[in-house]
Amino acid sequence: MCRGLDSLPITCLERAKELKALFGSFLQKSDHCVTGQCKKTDKVRLNLDEPLKWKESFDKLLSSQNGLCLYRAFLVSEFSEENIAFYLACEDYKNSKPSKMSAKSKKIYDEFIGSDAPREVNLDHTTKALTRANMENPTASCFDLAQAKIYTLMDKDCYPRFLKSSTYLDLSRKAKRG
Repeated sequence: MCRGLDSLPITCLERAKELKALFGSFLQKSDHCVTGQCKKTDKVRLNLDEPLKWKESFDKLLSSQNGLCLYRAFLVSEFSEENIAFYLACEDYKNSKPSKMSAKSKKIYDEFIGSDAPREVNLDHTTKALTRANMENPTASCFDLAQAKIYTLMDKDCYPRFLKSSTYLDLSRKAKRG
């Protein structure tokens, strides 16, 4: 189901370590975990209070490039990285050109939803069937129900565990100390 640490971009793992070890400084290596594309040339400034904002809501965590990267590394450690990968693939899909939607929707379905999907996400049969039906005429919203269910799963299950993880707790303690 999950390819483990090998599926996570190496710079994302490096950043997770840097966030923990070098909190509050400029990061020399960054990536774009949202798209899965990593660029080592970007510089990202980590604000001292950024990890504290991640606790305010799951949306605030997802909207932070650093938070998303650390959360993704956490999900890899829990063997559930396919959830955030699916969610982000759906976000990318919504911004696709209509001419590319058919091919992209098939790729997402085959990778995350189909019965033999290599990174199958945990969806009920009804949601899978509705999503498959939506793909007959792909629109920007054809994955909305499935994406919402995975978002809820992460928000109610994985996100609270992330907030209790030693990595997040270490960062938030450092942030509180300033």
